[in-house]
Amino acid sequence: MTEQDILKLLQPETDLERRLIVQPAMLEGLQWGEPRYGHPEGKVVYHIVDIFENIRRLSPPLNTETYRQMRLIALLHDSFKYAESKTFPRDWSQHHGILARQFAEKFIDDKAVLDVVELHDEAYYCWRLAVLDDEIDQANARFQWLLSRCGYCLQLFYTFFRCDTATGDKTQAPVKWFEKKELNIQKVRFETVI
Repeated sequence: MTEQDILKLLQPETDLERRLIVQPAMLEGLQWGEPRYGHPEGKVVYHIVDIFENIRRLSPPLNTETYRQMRLIALLHDSFKYAESKTFPRDWSQHHGILARQFAEKFIDDKAVLDVVELHDEAYYCWRLAVLDDEIDQANARFQWLLSRCGYCLQLFYTFFRCDTATGDKTQAPVKWFEKKELNIQKVRFETVI
């Protein structure tokens, strides 16, 4: 896949989006991936296209600033999966969200965007601990830690989590669990495209 193919697929809307996309590390990451559970689309670039579509379909629609933040988060969030450590036990300091944040800090100074990029999988991990592993105390502690980091931008975090989880063949249970936490968030839905 060429740089032009990727640009055509992602259709950058700002100079910053275009600058990010054409960075060699991003181009490598956008082309990474094979079809798998949760990501039948395979390559990260196709996952981002799906998220962009979800962002466009949000109800209520986003204001301009939040829309731009969401697109940046979508571009960056999984683009460093290819560089993530594959060791066992897992080296959490090499999680793709942390790697993406480190890369993004060279271009972006929006703390909310950086924090959501870094922590975008945390609600899922909390859900897994609580529901699948029945580790309620651990799940609650991890969730409180997430709130301590992202409480100030919780609506942005949740909205991205909703858009990301509504792709591929991902289970919607983590989003429903998050929404039931009775946090001070406005639930979002997707408009049907006709």
